[in-house]
Amino acid sequence: MNIEHIAMYVADLEAARDFFIKYLGASSNSGYHNKSTDFRSYFLSFDSGARLEIMTRPQLESFANDTARLGYIHIAFSLGSSEKVDELTARLKADGYEVLSGPRTTGDGYYESCIVAIEGNQIELTV
Repeated sequence: MNIEHIAMYVADLEAARDFFIKYLGASSNSGYHNKSTDFRSYFLSFDSGARLEIMTRPQLESFANDTARLGYIHIAFSLGSSEKVDELTARLKADGYEVLSGPRTTGDGYYESCIVAIEGNQIELTV
């Protein structure tokens, strides 16, 4: 068994799609639009692993954006080397994204950083 895809709602669908393509090498389908509900989505694919579905619709509610809250908290991307983690973390920081932690080796042995990316969602970059 494996995870087929993970989904997240966003307010700005095109900006979210552009982020994942620009920084994480995603490829995107042409999108879906349900005209009766105005629901829109893209499926994003990566070199391996689960796909990410980004979605939007009218009247989405936004909740407090606390970095330590119940529920799903981040998506982790394996970049293949500590150098790539360092490079992408520096690039994202230079482009104005907040770096919450790292790059560093965690107590359980992972080399990673964590950034606040699209609409307050956390993305972990790891080897």
